[in-house]
Amino acid sequence: MSNIKAVIFDIGNVLIEWQPERFYDRTIGEARRREMFASVDLHAMNDKVDSGQHFTDTIYATADSYPEWRDEIRMWHDNWLELATPVIEHSVHLLRRLRARGVPVFALTNFGIESFDFASGHYPFLAEFDRRYISGHMGVIKPAEKIYRMVEEDCGLAPATLLFADDRPDNITAAAARGWQTHLFQGPQGWADRLVAEGLLSRDEATFAAAEDAS
Repeated sequence: MSNIKAVIFDIGNVLIEWQPERFYDRTIGEARRREMFASVDLHAMNDKVDSGQHFTDTIYATADSYPEWRDEIRMWHDNWLELATPVIEHSVHLLRRLRARGVPVFALTNFGIESFDFASGHYPFLAEFDRRYISGHMGVIKPAEKIYRMVEEDCGLAPATLLFADDRPDNITAAAARGWQTHLFQGPQGWADRLVAEGLLSRDEATFAAAEDAS
């Protein structure tokens, strides 16, 4: 029998694909995208948003600081939903099957305050977690040790009873250092297999059928 008391999902690239480079390759071309990303640290800009700075103000201020890239940088805000898509439907299926089994399911994600509110309006499953730990509200981002400690203190569960899936090795390493059980997410099937191996879902429950999960 598993000793896992809660399963924790990252969101970006676990439940929703987050590939800004792919969006820019499609809209302005790969060569120009590479030039822009070499000139402007857009991921550092996004970290500021994820740390709690205002979504619009932060991105627009960055855009104004780089007039040669102003329109393109503003796309990060104005076309944000096109950066955060598509949904990884099999992962959503796993979230729902865990909750149907009575397993508490949490989110731990680097996400801005306003951008998470925006995403929640488009992706209703983001309201289905038992607890949501959003970095923008917490004022700290993964992989800082503090964010994992804050989760432990809030949920009251021992680190070894938490199973955490994230696509970034640095985030996984930091969680494991706190004593969490971890899974490096490289696709939903591997995550499904891990949940079955832990005894949290049956093989049938972990198998995704799109028609069954349509909502």
